[in-house]
Amino acid sequence: MEKEKNTAFIWDESYFWHNAGDGALFEPAGGYIQGNGSVESPESKRRVKNLLEKSGLMAQLVQIKPEPATEEQLEYYHTKRHIEAVKEMSQIGGIDCGDSAIVGRGSYEIAKLSVGGAITAVKTVVESDTIKTAYVLTRPPGHHAEADRGMGFCIFNNIVIATKYAQKELGIKKILILDWDAHHGNGTEDAFYEDDSVLFISIHQDGLEPINRGKKEDIGMGAGKGFTINIPLHAASGDAVYKYAFEQIITPAIENFKPELILVSAGQDASIFDPLGRMMLSTDGYRYMTKTIKKLAEDYANGRIVCLHEGGYCETYVPFCTHAIIEELSGITTDVGDPFIYAMAGTTYKDLLAHQKEHVDEIKAYCLATSF
Repeated sequence: MEKEKNTAFIWDESYFWHNAGDGALFEPAGGYIQGNGSVESPESKRRVKNLLEKSGLMAQLVQIKPEPATEEQLEYYHTKRHIEAVKEMSQIGGIDCGDSAIVGRGSYEIAKLSVGGAITAVKTVVESDTIKTAYVLTRPPGHHAEADRGMGFCIFNNIVIATKYAQKELGIKKILILDWDAHHGNGTEDAFYEDDSVLFISIHQDGLEPINRGKKEDIGMGAGKGFTINIPLHAASGDAVYKYAFEQIITPAIENFKPELILVSAGQDASIFDPLGRMMLSTDGYRYMTKTIKKLAEDYANGRIVCLHEGGYCETYVPFCTHAIIEELSGITTDVGDPFIYAMAGTTYKDLLAHQKEHVDEIKAYCLATSF
């Protein structure tokens, strides 16, 4: 008897057609910077889909096409001014809607569809009797976008709007957002900083973009005090450091909060080979994080977990990290391994060094003293 499909994969060809600019890395072309295409290119995402098809895993997932978010849903977080500005920029193309968030021609419609993918996934895992996990290949990404401007390749904040949709339209009361992107999810944090119905946990590289965001002292305020947990790790933290942080901080916090739904900002830019981060996660590291968070979802959230693609800029390695995540979500193992990890033999990506352990312990002590 064929195993019943229990994991949704949501994507649309339009996601790969968003034009994030013709700069180099995160700067526009000009002067001595020769245009090379935005580092936020469609290839790292398109190759995820390609690898899923090549491995045969795609055929074992429930493929769902997203519906675009409505303007009313965009307004769950964003100002009308920002929405209208993006709409106008989209007719021209090549305009920054904030800070390094280029709107290409037609990007308004694509960004609405990216938000819609997040909403579709949430609706699916909440309402379906069989599909409890989902991965959305959202593009453009979302976690940096603030209420009144885009930022860091993000135009609209997919995960914030999906969270508010779950609360407003599906009646979900307590939601966990885990952000493992190497960069801090500032827009997401802003949305729920005074909200005790959402536990926001960000584990990221200390001192990376956005500057002066994601400090351990940033814990929320008002009713939301203690419901924001920032885990800024030292550069070069790898699998063992993330595992220790999960064991000491993330898992206990989730067990205490007991969410009804778990959403993940799945940024694969904390990987060993990423050009915009200096962390050392392998495919096994992403596999471990997914396995752990899936178990917590089964314990507290009726198994409901949605991963939304965020950063990840190494076109050759992101697909393997993401494939590992989707294998864990679906419970299906293929013969896809990590073809590049041998190059890191002799490095410390598998080690928990003394100064790394001490740093995580400091964050843990602070969290215990200030969390809800």
